[in-house]
Amino acid sequence: MHFSRTWWTNRWWSAVAVSAAIAAWPACDRHTAFERAATGDVATGARGAQPVANLGFVLKDVTGQDVRLADLKGKPLLINFWATWCTPCKAEIPWFVEFADRYKAQGLTVLGISVDDPVDDIKAFAAEHKVTYPLLVGRDRSDVSRAYEAEDLIPVSWLVRADGSVQAKVSGIHSREWFEQQLLAMF
Repeated sequence: MHFSRTWWTNRWWSAVAVSAAIAAWPACDRHTAFERAATGDVATGARGAQPVANLGFVLKDVTGQDVRLADLKGKPLLINFWATWCTPCKAEIPWFVEFADRYKAQGLTVLGISVDDPVDDIKAFAAEHKVTYPLLVGRDRSDVSRAYEAEDLIPVSWLVRADGSVQAKVSGIHSREWFEQQLLAMF
């Protein structure tokens, strides 16, 4: 059998291309933003060297009153970044209403921070969906969204222990059971 120089050259370049693809593969993110929103990106950790939540912000609630996040230190927190138009956000809100009521005795505070809705839309949404926990206005507060990594994808939820350390952060929707498991680990 006779092999031409062209055949060997093509084989060599094919091998180079395959090797390059294999070398680059671990660095590629196989999830699109939509897939991440559906499955959720989760960061959790055991107690120890945990990041501390930045509670140095003051936001307005829907009545125009200032809410100082620092005043909530000493309580376990579930901080959820959401919007009225966000379908996954709407799915989570009934769970958060339930958790706020169920774990009130353990001191849990649930906060919803709307990333881009005007106050009137937030109020209407709260009434329609029977939201009983405080809803804060995050519109025009890119500093808060940036600090909580909620700029590009919502919902984003942070579970913060009473000492201010972060129990978990999840981007995108996650299950009710996952949230409850994280909450129980905080008490």
